[in-house]
Amino acid sequence: MRIMAFDYGTKRIGIAVTDPMQLIATSLTTIHPEEIWTFLADYLQKEEVETFVVGKPLQMDGTASQSAQHIVGFIRKLKKTYLAIPVVEIDERFTSKMAASVIAQSGMKKQRRQEKGLVDTVSATIILQTYMDSKAF
Repeated sequence: MRIMAFDYGTKRIGIAVTDPMQLIATSLTTIHPEEIWTFLADYLQKEEVETFVVGKPLQMDGTASQSAQHIVGFIRKLKKTYLAIPVVEIDERFTSKMAASVIAQSGMKKQRRQEKGLVDTVSATIILQTYMDSKAF
């Protein structure tokens, strides 16, 4: 069974998943928030997901950031819609900066590096990898 992670934004949601053995975190896609429920319904018909991991934006002092209110609603609906799949929240304070750094160092062509959704899917992958690393101990 896979683990699926979300980097939730009001314009785009970056999504990453593990392989079925949960060894590797991979970027999956970026979609508009309005399309998330249709996307999940389709995806979950084909693949089994054991856990949802959602990046939660915190401020430096650990309190919720302004964008956290959107994520609270997303998490609430996720839990209500998919009762059997636990939702784990992960601190995502530095994932966008880390993603931008990874992309800059990747050797990708400039046009690919500037795709808006790329940072979101890489951020989701970092969120997922952080969760996987925390489970390993």
